[in-house]
Order: sequence, then structure tokens, then C-alpha cells
Amino acid sequence: MTPLLRRGLLAFAALGVAFAGALAVMAGLVGGWAGIAVGVPLAGVLALAGDQVGPAFAPTLRTRAAELAAQTRPWMAFLALYVLLKVPVPLWPEGFSLLGLLSTGALFVSAFLYVQEKENAAKAVAMAAMAFAVGLGIEVLGSRTGFPFGVYSYATAPAPTVLTVPLIVPLGWFAFTLAGLLLAGGRAWLAGVLLALWDVGLEPLMTAQRYWLWNDPAPVWAGAPIQNFVGWWAVGTAIAWTFMRIAPNMFRRQERKPTFALAYPIEAFFLPGGLVLVGRYVEAGVTLVAMLLGLGLARLLRQERGQAAGGQRA
Repeated sequence: MTPLLRRGLLAFAALGVAFAGALAVMAGLVGGWAGIAVGVPLAGVLALAGDQVGPAFAPTLRTRAAELAAQTRPWMAFLALYVLLKVPVPLWPEGFSLLGLLSTGALFVSAFLYVQEKENAAKAVAMAAMAFAVGLGIEVLGSRTGFPFGVYSYATAPAPTVLTVPLIVPLGWFAFTLAGLLLAGGRAWLAGVLLALWDVGLEPLMTAQRYWLWNDPAPVWAGAPIQNFVGWWAVGTAIAWTFMRIAPNMFRRQERKPTFALAYPIEAFFLPGGLVLVGRYVEAGVTLVAMLLGLGLARLLRQERGQAAGGQRA
């Protein structure tokens, strides 16, 4: 197990403590606040120095915290805000739509700033505008014609909406396609797969929150037909392919520092958690397995590419 993976797993375990505390609070147990108070800061601490548990822990934590403060980029701050805005959801279920909009907005800004930093403002505008327009257009088409996703409606969607489509939907198409393509190492088809696996969790959660409702004659998962997931793959692949045409080097370079791809594993934690909160336990388990399989596949293919590149240099 790599040090980075160990830190990530320990940090997610600490977030699990915080999540369990939130569930306890929802059940009326005052002691749940202790789990939240301990779990949230502990997750940050372990994310920094969880691979050095022992005598070296404290000095490693101080050193890495100082380095992080010096190296934190604007996109990282908005990614952190995206995470923080998800934390209150269990304690304020009525604020789901507001917190969802704010957190997705923070993620969109983080994605935009990441592209601006790695490339330039013009490419960031081009990619964000294209993904937003395509995402919005395909959702308007889909909700009115049944193509390419199946028969569904945004009639019960909470505000704000654009042409009846919830604003968070086109914002998400940009941010998560970017994260998926970074994870996929520039493979547009794999980015599409990662998006389709993400939607495995979105369907039961967002229909439970009545962002959209399915009325398809051939449902297979949370009211959605197989056509929906094929559509997600196709649209995600198309947007990712366009991203590659705009900024190919950003997705092919080997980054040793954290990238915006972090958004995907973060969502792999919070999305199943959201499903648990609405009582969809089976869907939560399936979503976690699906997204972890996607992460594993992306990791395997990146390793194979790295080994192939190493062999060619040798």
C-alpha cells in the first residue's frame, strides 16, 4: 500500500466516524456531536500525515501542514469548500437543495480554476461553456423527447432551474467530466464509463430528492432504463473527447501533485453516504462498489501506461 493510499483510507475512515455521528444526531443521540467534532478534523490530520503514525507523526504533520499552506492553490480551496458544504447535509436535510447548489457551484469554480492554472483562462472558459451548454442542451432534449436517456421529467425540480433543468446538472457535467478525464489519463471512453458509474448513485439519490422523476417503460435501476447509462457514457465521452481537443497536454502529463481528479473519490464517499441518509442502503452499497471499480480500473490503466512508457524509454 502506497503512503498516499494509506493516508486516503485513514482520512475516509475518520470521515466515516463523523458520518456515524451525524446519523446519531439525526436519531436524537446527543453524543453523536462528539463523533462529528472528532471525525472532521481528524480526517484532515490523517490526510496529511496518516502514513507516519508513530514517533514521526507530529513533526511530519507540522511539516506537511506548512507545505500545504504554502502550496495551496485557489482551485484546492474551492474543492475544500465543496467538501465542507456537504458536511451539514445530514444535520439539515431541509437544506439539501441549497447545500447541493452551493457545493456543486464550488466544485464548478474549482474545476474552472484548475484548468485556468494548468492551461489558461481562454481554455477554461471554452471548456466550461461547452460542457455547460452541451449538458444543458442534452438534458432539455432528454426530458422532452426521451432521447438519449429515457422517459423522465424535471417537473418537480427545485429552483433554480434553466429551461426547467436544475442548475446543478449542467454545472456537474463540466466538473465531473473534467475529474473523470483526469483520472482516465486522457481516455475519453473511460471518462464516460466513470460518469456512468457515478450516475448509478445519482439516480436513486436525486429521484428521492425529486430533482427528476422517471416514467420509463423499461426501468432497471431507480426507475432508469439501461438506455440512461448508455446515454451518460456517450455524452460523457463526447464532452471528454472535446476537452482532449482543447487541452490535450493537461490530461496526458504525469502529475505528482494532487489534481482535480480528487473530486471523484471524494464523491465516492459522499454519494453512498447521501443514499444511506435517505434510507437507500442497497443502492448505497451498489454505488460504492461501482465507483470503487471505476477508480480501480482507471488506476490499473494508468499503471499499464506508465509501465509501457518506462519500457519504451529503456
